[in-house]
Amino acid sequence: MPVISITLLPGYSPETEQRLVQRVAQATRSVIAASPAGTTVFVHQASTYQRDGRVFSGGGQARVDASALVRQFLALTQNRQLTEAAQLLSPAFAMHFPASPVMHRLEELVDWARGRYQQVAKDYVHFDESWGDESCVVHCSGHLHGVWLDGSAFSGIRFIDRFEIVDGLIQRQDVWNDLAETRSKRG
Repeated sequence: MPVISITLLPGYSPETEQRLVQRVAQATRSVIAASPAGTTVFVHQASTYQRDGRVFSGGGQARVDASALVRQFLALTQNRQLTEAAQLLSPAFAMHFPASPVMHRLEELVDWARGRYQQVAKDYVHFDESWGDESCVVHCSGHLHGVWLDGSAFSGIRFIDRFEIVDGLIQRQDVWNDLAETRSKRG
């Protein structure tokens, strides 16, 4: 039964501390075969510490909740709030969709999709995060539903989106789905 103690300087929000405790518990269980009920993680507060001859009394900046950022981006994009969605993108943003050129602006995506369907929306099943030193990868998966160009409805089409988050912004989006296969089966 692992018991993990974290010491933080003051200044972090309760939400940030909660995310930290949850992720440390998950990381621990990825190495140690312990049950969630048998894993204890708690936070201590330190008011001051010294490192490299300098005294510190406040914590650093928390990283963005990457899955929440992706959900916000997808909701804004789906609702065609492109100006707001673009604020969540890195200047180096690139997106890759099946059978599309690399796109860098959301308006390019809208123009490209115009010839594929009238409307599309996503029903989410999973959001998974994988953290590196400077970035986070978020995979979301589920099913697409919407309206084809001829006005008929579609649903249950699988998709997976992969997002790279760097410095709190979306830098890359890769999309895989079965829209083309489904459309070709319709004739």
